[in-house]
Amino acid sequence: MSMFNIEMASSTDSSATVDEEARRLYERYQSAESDEERHEIALEMGKLDGRRHAEIYAALEDE
Repeated sequence: MSMFNIEMASSTDSSATVDEEARRLYERYQSAESDEERHEIALEMGKLDGRRHAEIYAALEDE
């Protein structure tokens, strides 16, 4: 049980980092001055979301 708690803590730390990165991207998106800039930021958001999902699936496989 303690091993599970350690894994949860590390995934929470990772989630906090991803959440902060997502927040920064969202702020950049809101202040973007062109559709092209918003499109590029949206692509970055998609990559970030993909990394988040990959971490979740990897954690599930370890259980």
